[in-house]
Amino acid sequence: MSSDLDPAGGRASPFSRPLKAFHGLTGAMNGVGTVWIFCLVFLVCSDVAARALFNAPLAGVPELVALSIVGIVYLELANTLRVNRFIRSDVFIGRLLESRPRAGHAVQAFHHLVGAGVSAIILFYTWPRFVEAWVSDEYIGTLGDFTAPVWPVKGIIVLGSAALTIQFLIHTWTDIMIAAGRRPPAAPPEQAPE
Repeated sequence: MSSDLDPAGGRASPFSRPLKAFHGLTGAMNGVGTVWIFCLVFLVCSDVAARALFNAPLAGVPELVALSIVGIVYLELANTLRVNRFIRSDVFIGRLLESRPRAGHAVQAFHHLVGAGVSAIILFYTWPRFVEAWVSDEYIGTLGDFTAPVWPVKGIIVLGSAALTIQFLIHTWTDIMIAAGRRPPAAPPEQAPE
């Protein structure tokens, strides 16, 4: 799904640069999510050590963990879809893609279009909540103990949903082009030896 060449002429499509930039963005988002996971693990381990050694838990760790899980997921969704690691059942579509690639890609285009619709709905309903959290300076935690703003994570949900919608649409377009015979099917990924 990463081919930026026009199969007829062998030249780069006008979308190759924006696609490359978008893939760079989703890769960077994925990298930030991965670093965030390591920071979160360090924070949780520090909290456990502080509880065990000093009977003094770190303030705000449960709140930060709750916010972080959502943020990490939405940072990594688009790149996970781009590299075809998004969770789904391949029993039906895998066999169809092998036996009748064009029909398989037509079905897969519908699947990706539905995914784009769902992620666009998430984006549509999250945007007002992000704006509200930003304007009202919404926070979690307890005043005097620990507070953290909610708007950064809601902003990440907006960004992640937008990127996921775009990635679903890219996959949809690629599948339509393959189903229509305008682009050759991608070679199946090599299976790791067992």
